[in-house]
Amino acid sequence: PTPANLKRAANHRAAILLAIENGTFDYSVTFPNSKNAHKFAPTQYTVRTYLNEWLANKKPTIKASTYHDYYKTITHMVIPQFEGKLLHHLTRADIRSWVSGMTCSNKRIANILSPLRAALQDAKHDGLIHDNPLYGWTYKRNDPPVKKLTIDPFTAEEQAAIIKFASGQIRNQCIVFFWTGMRTSELIALEWSDIDWERKKIRINKAITQASQSEETTKTATGRREIDMKQHVEKALIDQKQYTLLRGGKIFYNPRTNEPWLGDQAIRKTAWTPLLKKAGVRYRNPYQTRHTFASMMLSAGENISWVSAQMGHSNILITAKTYARWISTNEQHGDKAFEIFGQHLGNIEN
Repeated sequence: PTPANLKRAANHRAAILLAIENGTFDYSVTFPNSKNAHKFAPTQYTVRTYLNEWLANKKPTIKASTYHDYYKTITHMVIPQFEGKLLHHLTRADIRSWVSGMTCSNKRIANILSPLRAALQDAKHDGLIHDNPLYGWTYKRNDPPVKKLTIDPFTAEEQAAIIKFASGQIRNQCIVFFWTGMRTSELIALEWSDIDWERKKIRINKAITQASQSEETTKTATGRREIDMKQHVEKALIDQKQYTLLRGGKIFYNPRTNEPWLGDQAIRKTAWTPLLKKAGVRYRNPYQTRHTFASMMLSAGENISWVSAQMGHSNILITAKTYARWISTNEQHGDKAFEIFGQHLGNIEN
């Protein structure tokens, strides 16, 4: 071999190694005349065909809410961008070019790429592509400062107004919202069998999201917990018995349909929004009742470990970081807050 041929071969080898590293190497294209080319020729899947098939196979194995997110991302974002492209021709450069034009945050981009990354990894394992172009790669750019979580709790007076103008099941539901710190998805999944009347405890081990419209596990492992059932909550649940106890399942029903809630959307539209308007209270979404509970407890000097456990946080650092401005130096276990804030509710009950 001549020096020129040796140099050409070295350059060819370097190009192959670079293509392998970038996830773009295609044996059948690089060596089209090889007798082994047919062994490496990928199945002619388009991105659309493969991703639709992947979604269908994935559906029975993941949470309904996760599938809902994957479906929206893939069908509304990924497929329209790459639908006609052959799966084995999809490169990291293609994907980088696509996401670089997005105006959303790095976190949002990572969430968009997550199902595509998983799908491409499965395609690699199935021998449909040689390499996953997203393997070991993330897209990052300088993001503007992240907006802080908006915590906008209801005051004691606002709570009293809301409960005053609520009635029946909705009133009971509001009291449980404000005085347990449960997520909306956890509250609507609550069943009568989850109530331990003797120990005055409520077991939380499931949730119903808008996407699932059926029971799933709680948001986190620590979300599966027992919480204290304080006096106001116990009274509300006792009153709720007249509406749903004999049906033996879910505790809270949609009064309009006389069926269990299937997600938070119906609560907001048919109950929560009209109620706040009627009570003359500035609108905040139902999730703010959770923040209301935490801020009430901590500002009254309740023990932060107790509050963290009630909320289902994985550790007290999350609680402390999220609600730092409400933390008092005194420590109780729930009763002091009820003494301070509960008087407004007591005035309504009397």
